[in-house]
Amino acid sequence: MQGALAAAEQAANDSAWGATGTLAVAAGSVAVLLVLVVFVKLQPMIALLAVSLATALVLGIPLDRVMDTLNEGLGGTLAEVALIVGFGAMLGRMLEISGGAAVLADSLVRRFGERRAPLALGVAGLLFGFPIFLDAGVIIFLPIVFTVARRLGGSVLRYALPVAGAFAVMHAFVPPHPGPVSAAGLIGANTGLLLLVGLVVGIPTWFVAAYGFGLWSGARNFLEVPDNSTATGEGTAPEGRAPGTGSVLGLLLLPLLLIFMNTGLSALAEEGVVDSEARAVQVAMLVGQSPIALAVAVLVSSVALGLRRGMTGEQIERELTSSLSTIAAVILITGAGGMFGAVLAEAGVGRALAAALNGAGIPIIVAAFLIAVVMRVAQGSATVALTTAAGFIAPAVSAASGLSAVDLCLIVIAIASGSTVLSHVNDSGFWLIGRLLGMDVPTTLRTWTVMETLIGVVGFLISWGLYLVL
Repeated sequence: MQGALAAAEQAANDSAWGATGTLAVAAGSVAVLLVLVVFVKLQPMIALLAVSLATALVLGIPLDRVMDTLNEGLGGTLAEVALIVGFGAMLGRMLEISGGAAVLADSLVRRFGERRAPLALGVAGLLFGFPIFLDAGVIIFLPIVFTVARRLGGSVLRYALPVAGAFAVMHAFVPPHPGPVSAAGLIGANTGLLLLVGLVVGIPTWFVAAYGFGLWSGARNFLEVPDNSTATGEGTAPEGRAPGTGSVLGLLLLPLLLIFMNTGLSALAEEGVVDSEARAVQVAMLVGQSPIALAVAVLVSSVALGLRRGMTGEQIERELTSSLSTIAAVILITGAGGMFGAVLAEAGVGRALAAALNGAGIPIIVAAFLIAVVMRVAQGSATVALTTAAGFIAPAVSAASGLSAVDLCLIVIAIASGSTVLSHVNDSGFWLIGRLLGMDVPTTLRTWTVMETLIGVVGFLISWGLYLVL
């Protein structure tokens, strides 16, 4: 670890501002952005562009690289979320206007009771969170969350945070998601064992930091169901022809199974169990890509929930198109958040933060967590923070003696925990969740950011405790 951190420290010191100045400018840029959005009430996209451009210039990014950096951050984020959010919104609209969301909400409430509805939604999020990323999972589940919230009353946070937290925990802690898989490869942890350890740490973490906090936050922060979550009412399926619970579950499971097919085959290909060059394997992995899997689900839902229940093709098209108007701002603001994160990464803020830990003489699992924290705070992406921190700590892990297979997995979980904390304005997920739930920036900070931080801290404390006793 010392060699990697020394290189990082040298790179940070070589910048125009030095490591300390770079960190000060980065902190100042975040503060200015919060002031512009929270107090000046500047439109978030304009604020993000202005602060990103100013930060790039102040930190000395070459002028001929500034626009490329902005475009790479914006384009890279949009490439990840635009199609997923778009098709997810379409699928959600079909579930909503057909009555499918209401049917599933009725079933959950009937089976678990009104008081346990948040628990039921969260457990469903944990189950569906195995194969699907946080953003796609939340998009698919939101119509059901909103329907339950309307029916039972209270703050929508009471129902939404346990679901969002479930997907966040699974995304960070459990294979086959790319972050923990990549970190396991760098650290040398067994992915099969990591899945078990991730569940052992992740489930109690979710119960305390997402479900428990969701109930607490929902009781103290009343948030209505967003107005733009409701269907237009035009072209809805004829009354009395709502789909059955099995049909709705099947439509929800369809994209999840396709995505799981992709992630499962990818894991098997890495282990050499299947031939990654085989045509059938490549086709199956392509169909299992999140955007394509969701597009398939939208087509199936258009037939199963629309045409077969009396809607015309024109009505379906109008509803699907109208669903995009409600999430266009979400997509663009999310992309702008990625742009700000890219500027901070290009300027070497992450390297400067990592260098600040050099020579601290702290235990390896604590160092792994802290490095992941600073990487997360610096550039926003949990997956990037996870893989980058794993690369930093890998030499120290290799040099350490007496580490068991479980210890290696717990180090990976510690890194995953660090990469989860303090989701803020440079994280595209911060803007995505905030806008989808209709929250302003202060509300997002005291709900989503606090929950993400609790997930990271609780997950680390559990993994550190197990590391000490096992």
